[in-house]
Amino acid sequence: MADESSVDWRGRLCKPNKHGGMRAAVFVLGLQAFEMMAIAAVGNNLITYVFNEMHFPLSKSANIVTNFIGTVFLLSLLGGFLSDSYLGSFFTMIIFGFVELCGFILLAIQAHVPKLRPPKCRMMDHGSLCEEAKGYKASIFFLALYLMALGSGCLKPNIISHGADQFRKEDPSQSRKLSTFFNIAYFAFCMGELIALTLLVWVQTNSGMDLGFGVSAAAMAIGLICLISGTFAYRNKPPQGSIFTPIAQVFVAAITKRKQICPSSADKKLHGSQNNKPINNNDSSEASTTKINNFLHAEKFRFLDKACIKIHEGTEAKESPWKLCTVSQVKQVKIIVSVIPIFACTIIFNTILAQLQTFSVQQGSIMDTHITKGFKMPPASLQSIPYIMLIVFVPLYETAFVPIARKFTGKDSGISPLQRIGIGLFIVTFSMVSAAMVEYKRRNLSSERTLSIFWIAPQFLIFGLSEMFTAVGLVEFFYKQSLDGMQAFLTAMTYCSYSFGFYLSSLLVSLVNKITSSSGGGWLSDNDLNKDRLDLFYWLLASLSFINFFNYLFWSSWYSPNSSSAKYPTNQDTFREAK
Repeated sequence: MADESSVDWRGRLCKPNKHGGMRAAVFVLGLQAFEMMAIAAVGNNLITYVFNEMHFPLSKSANIVTNFIGTVFLLSLLGGFLSDSYLGSFFTMIIFGFVELCGFILLAIQAHVPKLRPPKCRMMDHGSLCEEAKGYKASIFFLALYLMALGSGCLKPNIISHGADQFRKEDPSQSRKLSTFFNIAYFAFCMGELIALTLLVWVQTNSGMDLGFGVSAAAMAIGLICLISGTFAYRNKPPQGSIFTPIAQVFVAAITKRKQICPSSADKKLHGSQNNKPINNNDSSEASTTKINNFLHAEKFRFLDKACIKIHEGTEAKESPWKLCTVSQVKQVKIIVSVIPIFACTIIFNTILAQLQTFSVQQGSIMDTHITKGFKMPPASLQSIPYIMLIVFVPLYETAFVPIARKFTGKDSGISPLQRIGIGLFIVTFSMVSAAMVEYKRRNLSSERTLSIFWIAPQFLIFGLSEMFTAVGLVEFFYKQSLDGMQAFLTAMTYCSYSFGFYLSSLLVSLVNKITSSSGGGWLSDNDLNKDRLDLFYWLLASLSFINFFNYLFWSSWYSPNSSSAKYPTNQDTFREAK
């Protein structure tokens, strides 16, 4: 039987025995691994190139890197919007994959051709006056940088949503494989990060930035070949038109009809609830309509239900779409508004990630980095510790934990996505507790002794374990709660959490310095960890994380998932007037 909700690359209805499934998703996983390998290798060592080759001042170099990373994650919203509204996931990935590849190639060319860079100069030499990149040299650099940001940002949500689209959520056997896909996708992410933080960064350091960037370009090209190779096997969700216009229409219609009485669940005046086919939802079956009506009559945001009251029932008069919406539109808006608190609770989680990529690396730089007498561990390589652990733990989670948990919970994924997020948010607190305790011990050692760098490994290991729960759980949660036509956009919201987490980190550092400096030396103001109080800053983050966990418990219990397990009023119940 043909799958009426998806089409192949020619726009024809898909056949379950020919399209989709893990055999199609594996091509998307190839793109996930190679794209992450390419962009992580550039991002993790970009400050070295910006400072040493382009000769930007250190503070400006740090801002360039921070802005680049933030832009990548924010542009994921653009990728999700274009995919759901106009292009579809597959063609969005093809277009922006080549945009990203162009950025890698341009950056590699600049790193290789001396005339495209300022004259060589050692920035760290005392009294040196190095020429900063300006004019066409700076223009080429920023063009390459933001071509990569645009491509990677628009790719990220679509890699996940397109891979997940290969599984039919209404099929129980496929639903179980969908949960497996999210775990394998995270494993591919970890493999890409690990290779980038070890092999590719080593190539950049020992063989030159031009060769390192060239390897990143080659990895991106291989990823695109993987994606294109699965063209004939993919299930593609057709774009549904602009997702913002229907959302705006719901709010306008609800405000326009604010004096109307909220309808009962049995009210036939609901536009799209009976014989009308719900828009942006390809499943118009009786079960689907009941599901939509259930969500419509949930206790939350009942004021929005007024947007689909038919005032001119029984007449030929047609109301404007800005005054009359379908139940499917209302459902979309309710989902988006409902998931915002869940999304917000993960921002602190990514603020902690920002510390591990900055202050914890700085911690390692003033510790004993010797592994053997002749080999030192680069402090930046500490970031590879979580991924080494996760390459072992993610398969164990899928093959051991999930089957055991499934026997107790009856859930295909072992535990629900919300439970998985909560476990990660609880565990991550102890990453900052460990960091604070180690920093306190390091500061109080005598000047003759230096603590081994391995003392800060636990904070990376704990964070890696928490990320396995929270990061994967968040992506799975957002995808499963979305309707047809908004999967990529909601998936993009998970990546925005990274941006907001890094921005909140900068804000917290500034606020802490401003407040603590008023009573003497600031906690983080001396650029010397032996004088700063980084341990107190870590304790502050641990406290915020612990409070955030209880905040999450409240919002996760408040949230009504997009399933029949939610409690809804019966047909005899009526909606009270919204106050």
